[in-house]
Amino acid sequence: MERFQRVLLGVWQEACRHIEIGQSTANIAAMLVRHVPIEQILVRRIDAQRSALETVAVGPAGPERCPTDARSECSPAELEALLAWCREGKVACLRGGKSSSGDLPVDKIVPGRHQRDMLIGPLGDRTGHCGVLIFIATKDRAFDPKHVELAQLLIEPFAVALENDLRLREMAALREAAEADNRSLLMRLGRKSLGETIVGADSGLCAVMERVELVARSDAPVLIFGATGTGKELIARAIHNRSSRCQGPFNRVNCGAIPPELIDTQLFGHERGAFTGAVGGRRGWFERADGGTLFLDEIGDLPPAAQVRMLRILQDGWMERVGAEKPINVDVRIVAATHCDLARMVAEGSFREDLWYRIAVFPIVLPPLRERREDIAKLAVHFAGRAATRFGLAPVAPTAEDLAMLAAYPWPGNVRELAAVIDRAAILGDGKRLDVATAVGVGADSPTAGWGGSSTTAPAESSTLGWSGSSTAASTAAAPREVAEIDALETIVRRHIEVALTAAGGQIEGRRGAAAMLQINPHTLRARMRKLGIQWSRFRGKQ
Repeated sequence: MERFQRVLLGVWQEACRHIEIGQSTANIAAMLVRHVPIEQILVRRIDAQRSALETVAVGPAGPERCPTDARSECSPAELEALLAWCREGKVACLRGGKSSSGDLPVDKIVPGRHQRDMLIGPLGDRTGHCGVLIFIATKDRAFDPKHVELAQLLIEPFAVALENDLRLREMAALREAAEADNRSLLMRLGRKSLGETIVGADSGLCAVMERVELVARSDAPVLIFGATGTGKELIARAIHNRSSRCQGPFNRVNCGAIPPELIDTQLFGHERGAFTGAVGGRRGWFERADGGTLFLDEIGDLPPAAQVRMLRILQDGWMERVGAEKPINVDVRIVAATHCDLARMVAEGSFREDLWYRIAVFPIVLPPLRERREDIAKLAVHFAGRAATRFGLAPVAPTAEDLAMLAAYPWPGNVRELAAVIDRAAILGDGKRLDVATAVGVGADSPTAGWGGSSTTAPAESSTLGWSGSSTAASTAAAPREVAEIDALETIVRRHIEVALTAAGGQIEGRRGAAAMLQINPHTLRARMRKLGIQWSRFRGKQ
């Protein structure tokens, strides 16, 4: 081995220097021609799943050069004979292109017909045998024992080069799959990139973005106030992306959607055997967000017991899984959001005062869409482009009449409602125009066309939104109706839920439960009942 030491050192350097095996094989071949009478070096990969061999690298080009894309199909018996020979791990010398062992499928190992001396050796990786190394001698030359010895020493560096090449191909395949998934996701979202898009950052949300820039550089907890649909999560992501934690995770948790009996295990995790059914440990949302940002949406719906445990995390960064004996330290930034009046809830005792002071270090208030009407036109254009991408339609911009109608609408559902209206308008227009009038519910032909409701329910919906369904309203952007007195929305919702609970005898889940009658998720109904202070036990047996 000492006589080949310099050659081996050069081969190892070339094998590890290049990430692609084709380049390293060409350089190694140019180096070996001074020591071995070779005309060509082939590296072939064994594809056991498809029972074939394919050439992945070729040395210097000779008069009988083998194409790099050569592929040889093998029968199951030939593949088994090849793998059995590979397991021996010895270099074989083929005189005149013929093997002394009749079982070895030489014509499948070496593509083409060769009547020269050849050296073939098995290449393996950590998982098994993955390829074959082939030396083809020059014309009228033969390999002697020292050439066989050198070829045996070259098996390992070529095996490493082939393994690196296989990993590179796997990474390329994974990258292509990830890019395909990314394109599919963007298509469903109607976006061209995953970067954040905050429409109105330089106009209606200018003051908000100034506060985002101020607080993003610190780790101070942030509390975002805003009505439903104003984009609280988008602002939370903007804070995360501008902070030093931007490379860490950003996790969103809707506190109002988690049942009270699961809130601890969801937020803080649990150990194996902590309760019946806990067959394994589970990391909670705080652990998953370690090193990043945890966005707690609707924090006002958090139960009192969970408020106490969260207070400790905000104070010193320590938490305990359910059933654990030792605390865990987590480094998490909290960004919370709510549409509730937390100050009033603190005064009423339904939200902890000390937790309120911890999370409200830096409040940010998101204005409703009706208070930043200068952004409606930009948002409409943005959502129109997104809808065209999502639904595979031709891009159509809203007209001046469309924008005037949108600007006059009160937008109780804020930006989320505007996005839904533009989506409806794009679908109704079928890529030829945006049918904004019908989508909003003020079309001259049918005020219900955009909503998919019946003629009996549309007038009620239209009047609830404060819009008339006449053709005059469609052309003049319609004025809100004057109503003598309207009950608060919470009062109407509470009354409706109580009627359903009475009819269901206090039962929430099941086919005859109140949730089924109201056609909502039972967890959502429970969260709404907690918020409105409705006790289901009062309705037990009241059918």
